[in-house]
Amino acid sequence: MRAVAQVVTEAKVTVDGEVVGGITGPGLCVLVGVTHEDTPEQAALLARKLWSLRIFSKGFGQAGEKSCSDLDAPLLVISQFTLYGDARKGRRPTWNAAAPGPVAEPLVDEVVAQLRALGATVETGRFGADMQVSLVNDGPCTMLLEF
Repeated sequence: MRAVAQVVTEAKVTVDGEVVGGITGPGLCVLVGVTHEDTPEQAALLARKLWSLRIFSKGFGQAGEKSCSDLDAPLLVISQFTLYGDARKGRRPTWNAAAPGPVAEPLVDEVVAQLRALGATVETGRFGADMQVSLVNDGPCTMLLEF
């Protein structure tokens, strides 16, 4: 499982002109990719890491001083199979490492469920949809997480 987490002051996902999820920060916009071997246990680990990662700093003191749990910061979680794209050869990426929808969707849903169980406010995109994501990255601060 792979995630890109960005500290944001705001973020939203639009599908067919309709906003389907959005947050006002400080918060995290998280893109989640799933590969074939990923498990619900990895989804739970990712959720705990996202909730407790000391990534917030602006206005709160030194870098790495606060986490989502400390600030009750919201998260916008968006599935993104392209995180497992491989462009090492040629000019056209392959997506072989990305799990198909029937495998990936329940695991992205599990990340969301685990975050909510921890007390997080979570908004989401729409799995498999053509989404437009807009955000204001604060810092900028972007982290790559892999489990």
